Amino acid sequence: MMSSHLADRIEPANLKAFLPFLQGTCFILIETTRFAATSLLIALGLPLALFLFVAGWDLHALFSQLGNLSDRYLEAEGLRRSLFSQDLKVCFLITAGAVTLFRMPHFLQRLAADLDSDPNKEPSRG
Repeated sequence: MMSSHLADRIEPANLKAFLPFLQGTCFILIETTRFAATSLLIALGLPLALFLFVAGWDLHALFSQLGNLSDRYLEAEGLRRSLFSQDLKVCFLITAGAVTLFRMPHFLQRLAADLDSDPNKEPSRG
């Protein structure tokens, strides 16, 4: 009996007041995911661009060198394979970190500008 009186006195949560917070949170999550995905794709594409540059932008020469590299990798002993794999992982992490640090200031400026802008206006994608 007493609980029904208490439930009548509690006002329902105002969802309209919660909506801007929810929209801002979703916007930040989407933009951060977009930033992380594009940074990862850039970090994965940089070695390909480097190898193409070294091969003189010739795909035949690139695949010949990759075939040579894969043959040497398969013929190597287990310890050398493991060390080579660790070196590749470290190089990838350094490249991904450098790309992220290089792109971070522009991302934060754009995110702050989009959050401060009018909610009815389309966010900038530049």
